[in-house]
Amino acid sequence: MTYIPKVNDYVIWKNGVEGWVYFKDKEYITIEVSVRPKDDHNYYDCPIHRNERLLVLCFPDQWNELKYLKSRESVYEEQKNNMEIVGKITGREGIQK
Repeated sequence: MTYIPKVNDYVIWKNGVEGWVYFKDKEYITIEVSVRPKDDHNYYDCPIHRNERLLVLCFPDQWNELKYLKSRESVYEEQKNNMEIVGKITGREGIQK
């Protein structure tokens, strides 16, 4: 049976990329390979998202190259365990222009 990726599956691609399936569409999925907090300047400019994500595209003809490892219920479930943190973490509440 061919594996069909779902959002929140953890996969390893045969090219060495591994991470969580972040988005799925009939035309492609994205695999989240890195997450880091935004610096204060970037957070101020776009406070909608707290983190920067590195996402890799994987197209349906490549899904057969993915190996399924595990799933999570939500992106928030393993937030502390699987996030790669680069730089310092500071509170965002006090940011002013």
